Amino acid sequence: MSSILFPLSEEHEMIRQTARDFAQEKIAPIAAEFDESGEFPHKTIQKMGEMGFMGIEVPEEFGGAGMDTLSYVLALEEICKVDAAHGVVMSVNNSLYAYGFLHFGTQEQKQKYLRPVASGQAIGAYSLTEPMSGSDAGTMRSRAVREGDFYILNGRKSWVTSGPVADYVVVFMMTEPEKKHKGISAFIVETKTVGFTVGKKEPKLGIRASATSEILFEDCRIPAANRLGQEGEGFKIAMTVLDAGRIGIAAQALGIAEAAHQASLSYAREREAFGQKIGEFQGISFKIADMKTRIEASRLLTYNAALAKERSKITGERFTQEAAMAKLFASETAMFVTHAAVQIHGGMGYSKELPVERYFRDAKITEIYEGTSEIQRLVISRMELGLR
Repeated sequence: MSSILFPLSEEHEMIRQTARDFAQEKIAPIAAEFDESGEFPHKTIQKMGEMGFMGIEVPEEFGGAGMDTLSYVLALEEICKVDAAHGVVMSVNNSLYAYGFLHFGTQEQKQKYLRPVASGQAIGAYSLTEPMSGSDAGTMRSRAVREGDFYILNGRKSWVTSGPVADYVVVFMMTEPEKKHKGISAFIVETKTVGFTVGKKEPKLGIRASATSEILFEDCRIPAANRLGQEGEGFKIAMTVLDAGRIGIAAQALGIAEAAHQASLSYAREREAFGQKIGEFQGISFKIADMKTRIEASRLLTYNAALAKERSKITGERFTQEAAMAKLFASETAMFVTHAAVQIHGGMGYSKELPVERYFRDAKITEIYEGTSEIQRLVISRMELGLR
């Protein structure tokens, strides 16, 4: 459903229905299997690319669908209702990867590195985090040293979504360590480059079908033309991109919560105990009410953030706070709703025979990646207080 505050156009309804149909027909039958095995679902991810889901906001001249931010959110929400692992690959390609090129890339970089990802011919990744550097990016240890027309990259990055399967990675490294976060620069790396290797694949609690790993750089030599933006502009690029990424995670969390809520509704209507449907018990019905209310509040915040991002294309205004509020509330809603869903299902909620336990496991990461809930509260409060 959509709120009355957000009436959807025919185009919006079309992409939502297209994503819903694809998710139900192609992803739903394999989601549990790939969650169990932890294998990357290459075929369905490739098909999603062919359908335009990997570059929804990217202009057609660069291989994308040329649609708006709300279209992206609606499509991602539907994919994540069925499987958040497929959804996070879609989110990374659309936001963390593509958004940086659209705002900071040269025409040549967009044609060479954005077009194949937006059109589904390749997979992109984004790498900021390191083993000893997460939210505090100014402490990163990876280094990029300029040598003539090249940069030599050395370091170890962690928690890279799509790291083992990516064709291109936007990676952030120190070029002037003494300047801390103001000494970070961004680079585009082809993963077949000598000196680039994939490290340990992470054994994750949830979103298990999305490949996540460390990536290692050992005297990895790339052209200076592969720097994204200017030297020292990396932190600005990373934070700008994360604003967009947080809207994607909000949509992901919303989709997970909706799936768990729908499963709970069905179960509460069918399951009987003590001579009546369990949905008739106040203890269950109040859970259903709270789930629904938080989901609709999350929807409003997420769609509002999408519209704020769309306005920014015209005004140039940042949408940092809107994105942070949507990500914070939707991710915590996903955890609340999936926890309640497991409880409503009782023993069956703990069983892999039903997808509810997968929704619960998948929901947790939405409170962590692309800025923890604590970081979102920091961002929101500092903006409210006028602090920078």
